[in-house]
Amino acid sequence: MFTLYILYSARLDRYYVGFTNDIERRVSEHNRTKGKYTDIGIPWVLLHSEVYRTKKEAMDRESFIKNKKSKQFILDIIAGR
Repeated sequence: MFTLYILYSARLDRYYVGFTNDIERRVSEHNRTKGKYTDIGIPWVLLHSEVYRTKKEAMDRESFIKNKKSKQFILDIIAGR
């Protein structure tokens, strides 16, 4: 099983979209300082997740969301619209 996730950083007022096979580990990694882009947004809060059977399905959903390049689209997903 793979999970598509949307994180939010109040500090940056930004969203991060990704996928993983271990959501708890991945959120923890985002909230650990490691010299990467997401460090500046700590703390990241999990706002939305979707479970998929295959890696390809999760990757395709991630790509679909990112290709929209729309904060409003992400907000609509979070709101369940």
